[in-house]
Amino acid sequence: MEQALQGMKVIDLSQVLAGPYCTMVLGDMGADVTKVEKYPNGDDTRSMGPYINEESYLYMMVNRNKRGMCLNLKSEDGIHILYKLIKEADVFVENFRPGVTKKLGIDYDTLKAMNPNLIYCSISGYGQTGPYSKKGGFDIMAQGMSGLMEMTGEKDGKPVKVGIAIHDIAAAQTAIQSILSAYIHRLKGGKGQYIDVSLVDSGLAWTVWEAAAYFGKGEIPQKTGTAHRAAAPYQGYQTKDGHILIGAANQKLWETFCLNVVKKREWLTDPRFLTNSLRAENVQTLEKEIEHVLIQHPSNYWLQLLEVNGIPSGPIYSYDETLHDPHIRERAMILDYEHPIGGNMQTLGFPAKLSLTPGQLKKPAPLLGQHNEEILQELGYDAIKMEDLNEKEVIK
Repeated sequence: MEQALQGMKVIDLSQVLAGPYCTMVLGDMGADVTKVEKYPNGDDTRSMGPYINEESYLYMMVNRNKRGMCLNLKSEDGIHILYKLIKEADVFVENFRPGVTKKLGIDYDTLKAMNPNLIYCSISGYGQTGPYSKKGGFDIMAQGMSGLMEMTGEKDGKPVKVGIAIHDIAAAQTAIQSILSAYIHRLKGGKGQYIDVSLVDSGLAWTVWEAAAYFGKGEIPQKTGTAHRAAAPYQGYQTKDGHILIGAANQKLWETFCLNVVKKREWLTDPRFLTNSLRAENVQTLEKEIEHVLIQHPSNYWLQLLEVNGIPSGPIYSYDETLHDPHIRERAMILDYEHPIGGNMQTLGFPAKLSLTPGQLKKPAPLLGQHNEEILQELGYDAIKMEDLNEKEVIK
């Protein structure tokens, strides 16, 4: 089946999450991705559990649809091999700390001279410019700097990290859209270009509602638990046996909720709840009033009643419940595949369902250095030269 990015050649020198997630998605869409791992131990996630037959599940999750090399870039031969790959590449992705690529001789200016059409994407904690550019930065530091941790959690509680590495994934998504934009530009007759992506910038760009409140009224986002900053009821509520989510955030839904679900007609004339803005201002009071009603029945009772009345609602799942939900399964968000060492494996599916060029799982994540010989043969190396590279600790 045809895929949108067939023919695109990507060289991936990134590791851990943001860069590998970006190149995984490009591979899912048909790009030929070569992951070049550092000598001798490879991507840092190879040393992170859980393990299946000594292979890291974390590594396998974000490195599917790639071929893999293990290359010593501190050796002259290793750099020479990378240069050969670059000359034929469309895209290069790296996430070294700013300044490291210059020392290695793989900075943008150097590689651009070899391949003017190269799209070079750097992903770092704080970006390539600015007073913090040389600092190392992980997802949790980005969550702290972007204000995300300070606005997450329950009122008067400690700052809370979002449950996933949200800035890493935000940076990956920013890199994907930027690479594709640059690729389209090049297809229209343009040249390659440099892309500077930072974890902080990428996550900060997602705080659009919070920015509107600050720029518009000078409001600094506070912790609101599950509540929305500008709409109510729109949050999680306790029931007799758990918690559910209710989103009756416009006037029509609010009226239906009051009349048909909780049977509280008096709330429609309560001066605290007359408009969405007033309900948001009095969200804590409204939460108590709603929960006083909801704790009388279990979650399923309310979810069925809300569904019948067309009010957006849903459960609050544990992660295992999410992965076993029939809707998630029907949407093919869990894929089964075979790994040469791990055996029968599962991974997450493709969130976008393209009718003509869908994502495909063609190959599992590579073993360390699995495709060294295959790739070197494509570059013109014979068996004798490859044996020499092994002995000189250039490849593994």
